[in-house]
Amino acid sequence: MTEIDRSRAFAKDVKRIVVKVGTAVVTGKGGRLALGRLGAICEQLAELNSDGFEVILVSSGAVGLGRQRLRYRQLVNSSFADLQKPQMELDGKACAGVGQSSLMAYYETMFDQLDVTVAQMLVTDSSFRDKDFRKQLSETVKAMLRMRVIPVFNENDAISTRRAPYKDSTGIFWDNDSLAALLSLELKADLLILLSDVEGLYTGPPSDSTSKLIHTFIKEKHQDEITFGEKSKLGRGGMTAKVKAAVNAAYGGVPVIITSGYAAENISKVLRGLRVGTLFHQDAHLWAPVVDTTSRDMAVAARESSRKLQALSSEDRKQILLDIANALEANEKTIKAENDLDVAAAQEAGYEESLVARLVMKPGKISSLAASVRQLAEMEDPIGRVLKKTQVADDLILEKTSSPIGVLLIVFESRPDALVQIASLAIRSGNGLLLKGGKEARRSNAILHKVITDAIPKTVGGKLIGLVTSREEIPDLLKLDDVIDLVIPRGSNKLVSQIKNSTKIPVLGHADGICHVYVDKSCKLDMAKRIVSDAKLDYPAACNAMETLLVHKDLEQNGFLNDLIYVLQTKGVTLYGGPRASAKLNIPETKSFHHEYSSKACTVEIVEDVYGAIDHIHQHGSAHTDCIVTEDSEVAEIFLRQVDSAAVFHNASTRFSDGFRFGLGAEVGISTSRIHARGPVGVEGLLTTRWIMRGKGQVVDGDNGIVYTHKDLPVLQRTEAVENEI
Repeated sequence: MTEIDRSRAFAKDVKRIVVKVGTAVVTGKGGRLALGRLGAICEQLAELNSDGFEVILVSSGAVGLGRQRLRYRQLVNSSFADLQKPQMELDGKACAGVGQSSLMAYYETMFDQLDVTVAQMLVTDSSFRDKDFRKQLSETVKAMLRMRVIPVFNENDAISTRRAPYKDSTGIFWDNDSLAALLSLELKADLLILLSDVEGLYTGPPSDSTSKLIHTFIKEKHQDEITFGEKSKLGRGGMTAKVKAAVNAAYGGVPVIITSGYAAENISKVLRGLRVGTLFHQDAHLWAPVVDTTSRDMAVAARESSRKLQALSSEDRKQILLDIANALEANEKTIKAENDLDVAAAQEAGYEESLVARLVMKPGKISSLAASVRQLAEMEDPIGRVLKKTQVADDLILEKTSSPIGVLLIVFESRPDALVQIASLAIRSGNGLLLKGGKEARRSNAILHKVITDAIPKTVGGKLIGLVTSREEIPDLLKLDDVIDLVIPRGSNKLVSQIKNSTKIPVLGHADGICHVYVDKSCKLDMAKRIVSDAKLDYPAACNAMETLLVHKDLEQNGFLNDLIYVLQTKGVTLYGGPRASAKLNIPETKSFHHEYSSKACTVEIVEDVYGAIDHIHQHGSAHTDCIVTEDSEVAEIFLRQVDSAAVFHNASTRFSDGFRFGLGAEVGISTSRIHARGPVGVEGLLTTRWIMRGKGQVVDGDNGIVYTHKDLPVLQRTEAVENEI
């Protein structure tokens, strides 16, 4: 279920909320109060209260807390001889009476610190049989809520007429889960949140690795499929009771979320419509998928579809790309309309100018994207190419062939056009794909994904390319090292670092785009002006835009540096200087050379010579793209050989560091890694190799009777028959 679906669940304004905390959440080891966990929940409820929500709390934990206190008292009052005897089971009702006062004392103390007033509300099952009681209860609670008081409900087990209130499950309500459901209906709440010690409802015991979290409970589907594990030793409800209570409330018209009380800010996440826990809703069967699609399901489906894609002929794969290009152009108006809504929302939200710039799909962008897809389609089919052919022995031939990597997970920010480039590259290279774009491009990504997947034939299936819509799914995806083969993050340094630190899956990409242009003393003035201006201003938000201008010291002395600075300043570029440049040019000194502006700003510094430029780049650069402007071929060769970056240019703008401009058709990203692929990553970077051996019954048999020749054979052009066989 997506975040959009969650927002449907809370279509009406949520005002009155019932929150139930279970014993496992309230207490920790030894039955003592879990002070930190409970305090965090109280802070969330106090914040909701101050924001105008009407909050009703139903709290378990009194029996467990009372049992812990009475056991301690029993121990203190016992002699050594008493302790040798079997200990008598404590009376549950006595435990409830003792524990209730302790529990309420904690709530009063904590909420008082948060400037919130609470009221204790003890009820019994028999009370609800009285209509006058129910009417009075409703009036009293409403009066409290008007005064911003939080009522704290608990079943009054101490005076319950049940013979064993902690075991008996009959009556109007039978535990605090069912009490919470009853109160949500009785008091006409807009939402019920049941906090547990697990993330939500699973298909089996949460401890079982094969169990899956159910994001949306559909009664018709799940009621006969769930296997419940052993009930928690704490409290008396357990997940069985929670599900029963949730179903009763949901089908009575109150949406319910079962989620973890251990996770920070889960209550506020629920109210923001994020996908946490398990949702119960009376209309869930109408707008939730019949089958819950988990992160693993998406990855497995992408792999299965990729194998179907690889089984097609080269012409059929080419036709898919041509169909996608046509579909993009046919839907240009719709795509532009959705993109305009994203841009307007980003501007209204106050996003940085550089982010909004990356978000905008300018006029002609769709045509440009369609052209790049067609260029990919016309390229030689990269799948199954024979890279090396060896005669291992007589009639035993070994081939090294190109092969798709498998399933790719691409996480990117802002730029919706990246989705088209990545998807087309994945199709050309025969890979399955999972995409997670930035929330600011949600509408653009959704329409582009639909246009592309609708153009994929049913023989392959639209699940070849999965669109991840919730940020909360990323941690789950990063754990799937058995079904996802490569992660490529495209975005900020923070994003890339977080992903690298959160997964065992290989990660390909770059964190920063600190690109340099070094203008040598032997440059041509007009050429240097053009290259510097283009590198900074052609697209300032791009990762291959110039962020630092390095200038030979002689150019400051002959006045050429001033000409360069003038060109940039007249075009609106804000300049920051290194220690030498800031003093000479009277501009603010930069706080750090390692800074990616992604806007009309850059750093300027003066260096001694080409070696000083190389040292500066190695110390402060990001090994992305660096350029030298010079007419001295010897100096140029020194720069080209010694600068250790993914792309190094002579007399050419850094903006050429791009998959399309390199003739790769498109790029999935730019890698500064030194393993597998480096620089703009096109189709070739999304391929690996595998070995094909053809023999005539040979066996090893201890290498007896076989003569190894290891002879290199010429690689012939593939025939269609061999391609189809692969």
